Amino acid sequence: MPAINPADRRLLLIAGGAFLLLLCAVAFLTPAGGEDAGVVPSTYSSGPGGARAAFLLLQQVGLPVERWENSPVDLPAEGNGAVLILANPDDKPNHAEHDALMRFVQSGGRVLFTGIIIGDFFPPAYLLPQPEDTERQTFDALVPSPFTRHADQILLNPAALWGTLDDAQVPLYGDPRSPVVTSWKVGRGRILWWAAATPLTNAHITDEQNLNLLLDAAGARGDSTDLPAHIYWDEYFHGERGSLWGYVAKTPIVWGLAQIGVLAAAVFFTFGRSSGPTVPAARASRLWPLEFVDTLGALYQRADATPAAVGVVYRNFRMTMTRRLRLPPDVSDAALARALGASLGWHGNEMAQTLARAAAASRGEKLSPSEALRLVQDLDYCRQQLDSKTPQSKRRP
Repeated sequence: MPAINPADRRLLLIAGGAFLLLLCAVAFLTPAGGEDAGVVPSTYSSGPGGARAAFLLLQQVGLPVERWENSPVDLPAEGNGAVLILANPDDKPNHAEHDALMRFVQSGGRVLFTGIIIGDFFPPAYLLPQPEDTERQTFDALVPSPFTRHADQILLNPAALWGTLDDAQVPLYGDPRSPVVTSWKVGRGRILWWAAATPLTNAHITDEQNLNLLLDAAGARGDSTDLPAHIYWDEYFHGERGSLWGYVAKTPIVWGLAQIGVLAAAVFFTFGRSSGPTVPAARASRLWPLEFVDTLGALYQRADATPAAVGVVYRNFRMTMTRRLRLPPDVSDAALARALGASLGWHGNEMAQTLARAAAASRGEKLSPSEALRLVQDLDYCRQQLDSKTPQSKRRP
């Protein structure tokens, strides 16, 4: 087996560490609770906190009950005595779903809602959350009602208490000022709220008179004219969306797939780099035409040798111009300036001043970088003008 180079080994160790961190996060962030903590009262669950027994019981007594895995927008436009059970929903409705639920109730439907997020479904609701470790308690009925007719006492583990009652809301169980069961009328329909789903769970449906409470809420204990037209037991807000992905998205499988993806990517990049084609590293070219110029300019700048730079240009200018004009090499700057002025049609005094400043700089006279640049540009401009007036055949290299 070929040895793994240090870079690949380091990448593999980093990926392994990230994988372990994800596992630790899942282990530590997964909430732990008691018998009913974190359990969804789903009609598919046979565990203590599930609601499969209640669903099957409603079917056995002959009620038209069905699981509802579609959006509330697909509910019948007219409630007309139908019942919708929302047992501790996990998700919240969007605007369209909220409007559909309100239409269902206002048109004569009945909603049995359990849990603490009722304010997101049917405002106004003012709840007082209770500690998670609150023990189950027995509550007595407060007033005669179709929803308390056959259940004088119920056993319930309240996740919240109703805070402020308005004129339309009637307390049914618990403290009259902060009940655990409340009912109120909306349009032609009615909403019934329980502080928890305890009475309909598999473990507690037979405690006290919880079963009678459920049957009263579903309308199964009235006369034949009071029976519900249909009972929709919601699973849509438990994550059951009628598709495989809708189910998988609510399970730890998603986290497992993410971890497998991270590990697969680490393996791919680790061994892919070793097995892939070899590409030579890019090298910076050392043949850039201006590299010498940049290096020399930086050297002059660091040494503050502005006069030396001007002196180099000045001497090169004199040597070139004396050859072009066929003058002696030791000709004075004044004579050279007059010869250039005659050749270019310029006034000789300006050219003489430029040569004089350049000569002084070449002898070590300090001058600013901007002034040195102007001198070099003036000398170069003069040479360009002379080149343009000199025929090609008469020029010397």
